Amino acid sequence: MFTQEEINAIHRVIKTRRDIRSFLPTSIPKELLFQIIEAAHHAPSVGFMQPWNFIVISSNEIKKKIAWAAEKERRALSIHYEEDDRADKFLSLKIEGIQEAPYTICVTCDPTRGGSHVLGRNSIPETDIMSTSCAIQNMMLAACAEGVAMGWVSFYKKADIRAILDIPPHIDPIAILSVGYTNHYPKAPILETAKWERRRNLSQLISYEKWGRTTPTSEE
Repeated sequence: MFTQEEINAIHRVIKTRRDIRSFLPTSIPKELLFQIIEAAHHAPSVGFMQPWNFIVISSNEIKKKIAWAAEKERRALSIHYEEDDRADKFLSLKIEGIQEAPYTICVTCDPTRGGSHVLGRNSIPETDIMSTSCAIQNMMLAACAEGVAMGWVSFYKKADIRAILDIPPHIDPIAILSVGYTNHYPKAPILETAKWERRRNLSQLISYEKWGRTTPTSEE
């Protein structure tokens, strides 16, 4: 179905993609922006419920309000790192580029989409958020492939974002994404470079047949 070159390109995009925090003021073509959103709309969703919506924001005034919500939450969260003396390091990390990036996209999840009996969702209600996360991942991979930088901002109170963007109470704002170009695309994740965390050893995360069984059966 795919050539080896295309397969290699997919794996390269997956391993190259980074969460970006620094953006250039240069705008990106709207056609490209909506092509990235279209990639999200082709994500898999449980029961084909497609629970996502996308709020595209270019207003500096609104972006400033969202940045305020993110900064407020960042400072509130810093107290959790005071016990191990990482509060200052946490506050020194650049966690968002909302006011730098030309666009911000709020990706939301509608848990009522598809009605009360969505195929496959009755057993696991969280599949609506899982489906929305698949859409966000599609966006991030499509952006990377197109040379567009994207940063996922996860520091905010949902109530603040709902108020700023007039989002109805039953709709969840799942992600705030900064979108634009950058002149700094890191080779490694920012938190890994800052020695905040490291990539875990994959072999320690794989079990066989049952949880914690670290060796495959003889048939494998």
